[in-house]
Amino acid sequence: MRYEAPLSVEDAVAALARQPGAHVLAGGTDLLVKLRSEMIEPEVIVDIKRISGMKDIRAEEGGWRIGAAVSGAEMSEHEALVADWPGVVEAAGLIGSTQVQGRATLAGNLCNASPAADSVPAMVAAGAVARIVGPNGTRDLAVIDVPQGPGKTALEPGEFIASILLPARGQRSGDAYLRFIPRTEMDIAVVGCGISLSLDEEDRVTAARVSLGAVGPKVMLVEKAAEAIKRRVLDEAALDDLAAACSKAATPIDDKRGTVDFRRHVAGVLARRAAVIAVNRAKGDTA
Repeated sequence: MRYEAPLSVEDAVAALARQPGAHVLAGGTDLLVKLRSEMIEPEVIVDIKRISGMKDIRAEEGGWRIGAAVSGAEMSEHEALVADWPGVVEAAGLIGSTQVQGRATLAGNLCNASPAADSVPAMVAAGAVARIVGPNGTRDLAVIDVPQGPGKTALEPGEFIASILLPARGQRSGDAYLRFIPRTEMDIAVVGCGISLSLDEEDRVTAARVSLGAVGPKVMLVEKAAEAIKRRVLDEAALDDLAAACSKAATPIDDKRGTVDFRRHVAGVLARRAAVIAVNRAKGDTA
């Protein structure tokens, strides 16, 4: 196996294109596990951390562009990013142990294409966009469209994600991500829910995005759940409708970690709780 550490995007793309099946190394928390368990045997590992911008968090068009090698721990230390998108930062901070969070990245969690990924529902709720580079140039793709199924992505041969853009949050807006796991930490989500919303001056929901993870072959955007709360104050009736829409949209499987009925129920419960947190944040409660 050969290791390469290019200094430019162009060199990284060329290295990936030269060897079909080459793998990108950013945080490496998924890649190293697969290597050690012999799930993969790549001939080339392309380390992108030395490329300019891959470790940067920078303001862009009112939002934030997060380099592909920025870790969850580094995100949590960026006060302005945390203030704008606390749900996304919290979701990234749920990936693995404290040690893993010092390496794991949004781009890597996305490219692993697990239906139970924690950061992906939060990014989908935020309307995040992945910047993809490859032999045919640069393209932007909504995060919701990157995973195609378990372990499968929309990336073409030679392509990799260079950064994630979290858009401008807007006034009186908030987001949140919650998950259910059997243990208190370091576990995979049985159900995850991300919500982002905006309020008018009378606390009516003017815009919303609701996403669910671990209840289908990929993270889903639940548009009917968002419609259930738009133009409404988030009272008990609105929360009931939100929960019902999420439970109905969920298409989980029965396995040792949870039944179909349990997961559908939990999807609704988490949606209610995440929506309340997001509303409070939109009103200025930073807790």
